Amino acid sequence: QVQLVESGGGLVQAGDSLRLSCAASGRTFRRAAMGWFRQAPGKEREFAAAITWSGGSTTYADSVRGRFTISRDSAENTVYLQMNSLKPEDTAVYYCASKPRPTDWDIASRTAYNYWGQGTQVTVSS
Repeated sequence: QVQLVESGGGLVQAGDSLRLSCAASGRTFRRAAMGWFRQAPGKEREFAAAITWSGGSTTYADSVRGRFTISRDSAENTVYLQMNSLKPEDTAVYYCASKPRPTDWDIASRTAYNYWGQGTQVTVSS
């Protein structure tokens, strides 16, 4: 069974930074890319960032570009999300997910990801 476990969430003030981690474990699984999504209360889960596993190519949502950085450590089977200059509107549960197909057009689509972590809460106070 594949497990994705997020950590690193917490309560911070506006302007602060946090680094989220997502550790993958379990049986070998097809993974072309890893992504971070987030879901605020009463809102749809939305794409934040993604990285291809082999080449490390990154994609960001407009709302986080320039503030968030996604990276991966292949040896540790871990993907990170460095979040700087946090804003109250970044408050959400953050999920990491695995995407099996090496396609670009659906990198931001929730339905393209087949394994999900349980989420970690990020709260940014003003």
